[in-house]
Order: sequence, then structure tokens, then C-alpha cells
Amino acid sequence: MDVSVSMWVGTIGVLLALIVADFFIGGRKPHEVSIREAGIWTTVWIVLAAVFGGFLWWHSGSQPAGEFFAGYITEKSLSVDNLFVFILIMGKFAVPRIYQQRVLMFGVIIALVLRAVFIAGGAALVAQFSWVFFLFGGFLVWTAWKLIKEARTEEEDEEFEENRLLKSIERRFPSTDRYHGTKLFVRENGRRLMTPMLIVMLAIGTTDVLFALDSIPAIFGLTQDPYVVFTANAFALMGLRQLYFLIGGLLKKLVHLSYGLSVILGFIGVKLVLHALHEQGVHVPEIGIPFSLGFIVVVLAVTTVTSLTAARKQEREAVAQAEKVDA
Repeated sequence: MDVSVSMWVGTIGVLLALIVADFFIGGRKPHEVSIREAGIWTTVWIVLAAVFGGFLWWHSGSQPAGEFFAGYITEKSLSVDNLFVFILIMGKFAVPRIYQQRVLMFGVIIALVLRAVFIAGGAALVAQFSWVFFLFGGFLVWTAWKLIKEARTEEEDEEFEENRLLKSIERRFPSTDRYHGTKLFVRENGRRLMTPMLIVMLAIGTTDVLFALDSIPAIFGLTQDPYVVFTANAFALMGLRQLYFLIGGLLKKLVHLSYGLSVILGFIGVKLVLHALHEQGVHVPEIGIPFSLGFIVVVLAVTTVTSLTAARKQEREAVAQAEKVDA
């Protein structure tokens, strides 16, 4: 896909305008986000992504549009897994509900900037070295297997562990032990101190980098166009804040999510290896975007249905067990 400098600048300008609008309309005044508000904004971001995909179809044809939708759905599904960790982070730092949307907004912006760096690096590697696809593919297959093993190991007491960067910042820059509204810095006894608000924003943003280690190679398995990779990531991430409040209570019911994500990552890993072999001159079949998009949608649909069915079954068993004990 031929993307001019003006198109890049215009796209980034539109994305920045959307972020600013989101902040002034829904996030400027700290408040507890209702299910209704979260649902409306989630719908808005999904519609905006669909409109952008339609624009790509009009501008460059069905191939880039199909790649965008496949990448967007993949990144969106992988980002749902991020929400589990975001909940742990919010609990770890005891973020008041009134400030959680502000934390997520700036945490996601930090994550988007860091992912842009990752995407630029990945695009440079892909352009210069076709064998990188072997590494990406192998890594995704390994990640898929790791997800399955983790899903089969029930861990009741999950805790968030701060990464090295965050620990280093906390050691070098003293902080307060309580929140001061939405302020990032305060002055106490002549000293300028960080507040927990800034720390938790950094925690959200830098932790997302760990997720980008599998999501970026995954989307490069669907398209090698940096423009499509970036925009798919941007639209998937920018609606993440509202999704947190919309399905936060339902996350525990998605008991088979890890299995679904592992299947998707494994599939894309195999797709990348086949593409790498094809680039090396080996005659192997390649998996097209229409099939990839359909496969991803079907896996997510089946995963959701089986998860909700299993969750309802567990709830019925728990109720029956409670009634048995009471009797």
C-alpha cells in the first residue's frame, strides 16, 4: 500500500484530534464511569474503526482493508487479555474509581507511543531481513503453547509485580503515599514529589509493552504494511479504556479466553512460517487474509460462547452446593 507523507501526517492528526475529543468530552472531569457511558463510547470507537476500514477500502482496495480488520480484531482480542492485568494494577495501587478512567487514558497513550516505536523497529527488520518471519512465527507458536500451559494452571492469588523500569523510577524519584486528585507531582516541605497517579499511569503504559511482544509480531503475520499495523493498533488501544469499564465485571466469565488467544497466535505463527518459507523460494501454500479474518472471528465467537456456557454451569453448581450446605 502506497502511503504518502501527507497521509501519515493526516492520519496521526486525526488520531490526536480523537484523543483530545475523548479527553474533553468524557475524561476531563474525574468521575465513575457508568456501564451506559462505557457502552456508548465503546460503540463509538468500534464505529470509527469500521469507518476507517471503509476508507481504506475506498482508497486502496479490499486487500489493505481486509488486513486492517483482521489486525484490528486480533489486537482487540489480545487487548482484552491486558484488562486482567490492568485490574491487578488498579488493585495494587488502590486507585479510587473516580480516577481510574484518567489513569487508563494516559496509560493507553503511553502504550500507544511505545508501540509505535516497536512497530517502526519491526517494519525496518521485516523490510531488510525476510528470515525475521521465522523468528516471529516461532515466537508466536511458543507464546501460544505458553498460554495453554498457563490456562491449565489455575492461579487463585494473582498479583501484579512491578517491572524493573518502574522500580528504578520509584527508587530515583521520591513519591507521596496518597493521591492528590489528578495531580502527577506535588510539593511537600520544599520537595517535589511524584504522586501514585503518575506511578500507576507508568505501570499501565510500560506493562503494555510486555503484551506488545506478542501482539506486534501477530499483526505482522497478517500484514507487513506499517501503516495498517499502526492504525490497527491505534484503534484497538484507544477504545481500551471504555472496554475496561464495560466488561470489567465479565472478564472472570471469559474462562476460555486464553485458549482462544493461544489458537489465534498459533495460527498466525504457522502463517508467518509459511510466508517465510515462501519468501525463501520454497513452494508452500500461503494463507490469505479472507481465511485468516474468518478463522479469527470464528475462534473468538466459539471461545465466547463456550466461556459463558462454562461460567453459567459453574454458577449453577455453586448455587446448588450452597443450597446443599444450608440444608
